[in-house]
Amino acid sequence: MSISSFACSTAERSRPPRVGCLCHGPGFARLNALVERKFSRPGFFSTSVATTAKRKATAAAIGAAASASGPLPAAAPRAPIAFTNVKVFDGKSDALRRGVTVIVEGNAIKAIEDKGNPPGSDMEVIDGGGRTLTPGLIDAHWHAMMAAIPIQQLLMADIGYINIVAADQAEQTLMRGFTTVRDMAGPAFGLKRAIDSGVIAGPRIWPSGAMISQTSGHGDFRVPYEVPAPFDAPLSHGERLGGGMIADGVDQVLKRVREQLMLGASQIKLAAGGGVSSNYDPLDVSQYTAPEFRAAVEAAENWGTYVAVHAYTPRAIQTAIRAGVRCIEHGQLMDEETAKFIADHDVWLSAQPFLNDEDATAFPEGSANHRKLLDMTAGTDAAYRYAIKHKLKTAWGTDTLFDPKLTTRQGAQLAKMKRWYSPIEILKTATGTNGELLRMAGPRNPYSRRIGVIEPGAFADLLLVEGDPTADIDLVADPNNFVLIMKDGRVCKNGLS
Repeated sequence: MSISSFACSTAERSRPPRVGCLCHGPGFARLNALVERKFSRPGFFSTSVATTAKRKATAAAIGAAASASGPLPAAAPRAPIAFTNVKVFDGKSDALRRGVTVIVEGNAIKAIEDKGNPPGSDMEVIDGGGRTLTPGLIDAHWHAMMAAIPIQQLLMADIGYINIVAADQAEQTLMRGFTTVRDMAGPAFGLKRAIDSGVIAGPRIWPSGAMISQTSGHGDFRVPYEVPAPFDAPLSHGERLGGGMIADGVDQVLKRVREQLMLGASQIKLAAGGGVSSNYDPLDVSQYTAPEFRAAVEAAENWGTYVAVHAYTPRAIQTAIRAGVRCIEHGQLMDEETAKFIADHDVWLSAQPFLNDEDATAFPEGSANHRKLLDMTAGTDAAYRYAIKHKLKTAWGTDTLFDPKLTTRQGAQLAKMKRWYSPIEILKTATGTNGELLRMAGPRNPYSRRIGVIEPGAFADLLLVEGDPTADIDLVADPNNFVLIMKDGRVCKNGLS
């Protein structure tokens, strides 16, 4: 008896993956891989050729099996892996380390040894060919469930469809070199579980769950005919999906925060002011009162974690900080006094390089959303200047929403930071600095080891880069420059010969 996997023609396999084609979709690929694994287990067929090959597989062969169309969950390495002949950017230093060997054992970095200590005979050796070894990239403001679906579709879509598209995007995110994301609104708990359990390939996720918003706030995507709503009104479609939750008053805020913590949120997000993509909240409005913010902060602190808020303006930012919020998302319209206020309170700024350019969300010309976009992006340069002047703890993220084409620009959005920072500063922000922000989740941290750094004990989330991104940050804009991608000690992509 023989078992063969499902496959299409060679011509079909050569085409880029696309949503809508079952035989090329990630779900079908998973099914195919699971069938192959099931029938090649030792003992299922005593004479199985697949079993014999599996016993003899090396880490290099496992890496080579990751296809260009997207990785299957990589097999665990059978032996320690030694990266030799590499220049090492460790995620925190201002200079590359040369003449060292990075040893990976299991899912962690075991040691960084001098070149004079040759790898042990039990190790698989990966010769980096003089390339640069860096930590995996971290996007500190991502929306795994909402990045690739246009907003009008998202507001009407079935959660099953949303999950399938998100799974496909998770693979692509990983293959862009982003081994970790901090998800800042959306029902990403199931996606995270599927990734962590090896059902699909994707980045580590620090989930926030639903963004909590007041009525008429940035998270209120109801239509006018649903207002006024009775006090016992059913949840809106967006709330049922888990994209956002409307809460007014201290009691409702407490309830919604506690629900997200119950579901597994590593941090909590509230909307503190007007937004660009929402329809009923001008940018200048502040949202939530100090008692409502304090209720969210106290609930989060009881669980050992923190609250982050969507906010652009000085009033929204300062009101939230006075109530104990620990991270400001965006901040484009802050003034210098507010930047100093953030610094004095030791609060994080999670900023994005929003500009009126090819990466701006496409709203109809002349629409209220488009006008808000222009007003918001006009403040980006000043916000970064203030952040640099007052030495704010500044994280980086993309906040990509509603656009499958824009998701492919994730690395380009990082490279865009050269407008304000040097390449080494940019790379440090997207690795070690973002990793520090994630550790603020304390006991709600979903993963046990350090990330964003190359040091003993840290997770082995690594990129082997063609060239030196600490000198040329534009290298991160093209995923083809990531010759090898490792997550959790497993090779997800191997382009080495």
